[in-house]
Amino acid sequence: MAYDFLYAVRDGVATLTFNRPDVLNALTFEVYAQLRELFEALRYDDEVKVVVLTGAGEGFCSGGDVHEIIGELLKRDLKAHLDFTRMTGAVVQCMRALDKPILAALNGTTAGAGAVLALASDLRIASERAHIAFLFSRVGLTGADMGAGFLLPRVVGLGRAFELLLLGDTIDAPMAERYGLVNRVVPHDELLSRTHEWARRLASGPTLALSMTKRMLNNELSMDFGAAIEAEAQAQALLLLGEDHRRFYEAFTQKQKPAFTGR
Repeated sequence: MAYDFLYAVRDGVATLTFNRPDVLNALTFEVYAQLRELFEALRYDDEVKVVVLTGAGEGFCSGGDVHEIIGELLKRDLKAHLDFTRMTGAVVQCMRALDKPILAALNGTTAGAGAVLALASDLRIASERAHIAFLFSRVGLTGADMGAGFLLPRVVGLGRAFELLLLGDTIDAPMAERYGLVNRVVPHDELLSRTHEWARRLASGPTLALSMTKRMLNNELSMDFGAAIEAEAQAQALLLLGEDHRRFYEAFTQKQKPAFTGR
């Protein structure tokens, strides 16, 4: 399938690069649809173990294109608006449902829907030049968009989520790290190498265990503590029977490094 972004797979790592640098990688209707379809398809692609998102030029993603999306939507009726907002939400649903780690390498402007795509990723590494804004409220829209109202309080806490979604202020990378919104801030020139270092580490690891970890973290968001304890007991019992765990034990007894298979 042809995409309106760059997409390449190497050594189990799929790298998706938003590629409209002249508009800070603003999203179009077509890009949203392609993202939804790609993240759904990746659930069944055994070649890909890890996904990296980044942007070309000076931005990660500046959100929906003002002319191609916002201007066009103002000509349409309520049903068309709802079709659009459900499609954008489906992108985030597919990202969270993907049982593979997603890493966002934030190289610059990360705003609006771009900030939510970063939020929906599992790990976020930011360039020292990156800045982030959930700017929906500044354009007369609810800050709770594409799942931000669900995800952001769970990442940064309710107080910080209110601040970011109500004010819509832009924060720089060091502040985002203090808030817990990004995992690391790195020198700009090292962003992709550091991100791919993590990605390769994950891709060569016990990928079944990693996928189960992501699934459990997602599932336990809606469980009470007792249900979570039981769910973890059942999941861990399955993994204790897995080939990767046996390989760890055999390698440990032989003082070798385990070669995981993802099984």
